[in-house]
Amino acid sequence: MIRPYELCRRLLAVLGLAALTACATQPAKQYDYSALKEAKPASLLILPPLNDSPDVAATYSVYSQLTHPLAESGYYVLPVSLVDETLRQNGVVNAAEAHSIDAAKLRQIFGADAALYVAVKRYGSVYKVVSSDATVEVEAKLVDLKTGQQLWDGKAIASTAEQNNNNQGGLVGLLVKAVIDQIANNLTERSHHVAGIASQRLLTAGTPNGLLPGPRAPAAAAKN
Repeated sequence: MIRPYELCRRLLAVLGLAALTACATQPAKQYDYSALKEAKPASLLILPPLNDSPDVAATYSVYSQLTHPLAESGYYVLPVSLVDETLRQNGVVNAAEAHSIDAAKLRQIFGADAALYVAVKRYGSVYKVVSSDATVEVEAKLVDLKTGQQLWDGKAIASTAEQNNNNQGGLVGLLVKAVIDQIANNLTERSHHVAGIASQRLLTAGTPNGLLPGPRAPAAAAKN
């Protein structure tokens, strides 16, 4: 005869296994692209990224690398140097002020179909006793400048830790390597390189839940 507490224990074990199985088999949620497909933006304005990291270089390091993946994905992108200078001439001197401008006003000034709002969540090297990694994390949302409606949002992260998986040399070797990596990260601006990888992951069309190809993408052009 099975005792009550033993029956409860077995029941909880079965329920726990069922929950784990359900989580493992549940398909990834697909992004709702209905707003983006309806708006069909062709020209994009990229606003200077907000910087939530302690590194003052983050905004313009990331900003300088956002155009390429969007252009490769089939969108016309207003030159970021022109956008930045136009904002400054109109008294907008930081990213927070740029992000607060009304969508209709941005369309009036720049004539773009949509604007990309980017935030740098992490940027720079972090020393962790046995490792030193340059990490960049970015988030973005695309907003229709005609209606103010959000069309898409996403996030991406990249780190030198992805290549630093060699644990040879024991603890002393790891400590020495961490110090060397920290110096190298600062001297060679690895964070800037990593920011380029994060930007590609964030804005390259066709990735899971990423942007859809723009009207100038090869596939889209072939249909016209």
